[in-house]
Amino acid sequence: MKAISQDALGGPEVLKMVEVDRPEPGPTEVLVRVEAAGVNPTDWKIRASGGFLRPPFVLGWDVSGVVEAVGIGQALYKPGDEVFGMLRYPLGHGAYAQYVTAPSRHFVRKPATIDHVQAAAIPLAALTAYQALVDVAGLKGGQRALIHAAAGGVGHLAVQIAKARGAYVIGTASAAKHDFLRGLGADELVDYRTEDFSEIVRDVDVVLDTIGGDYGPRSLRTMRRGGTIVSLTLSLFDPSVHTVAAELGIRSETMLVEPDQATMRAIAALAEAGRLRVEVAAVLPLEEAAKAHELGETNRTTGKIVLTVPH
Repeated sequence: MKAISQDALGGPEVLKMVEVDRPEPGPTEVLVRVEAAGVNPTDWKIRASGGFLRPPFVLGWDVSGVVEAVGIGQALYKPGDEVFGMLRYPLGHGAYAQYVTAPSRHFVRKPATIDHVQAAAIPLAALTAYQALVDVAGLKGGQRALIHAAAGGVGHLAVQIAKARGAYVIGTASAAKHDFLRGLGADELVDYRTEDFSEIVRDVDVVLDTIGGDYGPRSLRTMRRGGTIVSLTLSLFDPSVHTVAAELGIRSETMLVEPDQATMRAIAALAEAGRLRVEVAAVLPLEEAAKAHELGETNRTTGKIVLTVPH
């Protein structure tokens, strides 16, 4: 089968189309014919640094496709079923390929209301947002949530998930993206280029920090005692946030996303009901994965980038 692999760490140019053996599903696994693969910031970061991986490897965690074959003991799906989900992060990589195998419970059925491109853009970002806001922070109706980089891949889905929970949503984003975010339900927006959110926003119950650096310490100034700040940027996280947060009576957590079928079903239900809409910034063929990374690394895209996979 065809796949995009890399033999070395570096820039987008290290991504090459190669021929590799098609995997076979093990016990309780499914083999999925990949129709589309989502591209996430973690992809280009790991391409350059390796992170938890060492070359050669095939990147990608977001998958939407069709079940091709099933392993022994797998009872949820049949060949021909359309599914989408996230491969186990970070070690279950391999979505930039024509086929992937994974435990069946890493997938759910794709809603008929969305296509494979839209479905491939959802899993990692939506799981991250949902797990951070709901599972970790316990966001409830009536609470105030501050979401940084609200127009990004995770951010724009987090806005919608928070609104679906009944929260009051405040987002940071450039002014050019404010109308887009209002359309998703954001209640209040701060232009990070011209305004300091830490001087404007107050009484926040939950902060989703997708940026790191000084955003954590500054976010603490906006929060109520008893609130929760969740950071998604382990490599950029300022550990002093934990200490200061504890002194202020604020809970501080860092997290990595995990596959979770129950949460994926909740996400699929929101998408099917029209309450979760993914913004797709660009769609490129698999062979242009390097171009997709170049586009993503500009940090100017709104929403997600998706690769379509030929067969």
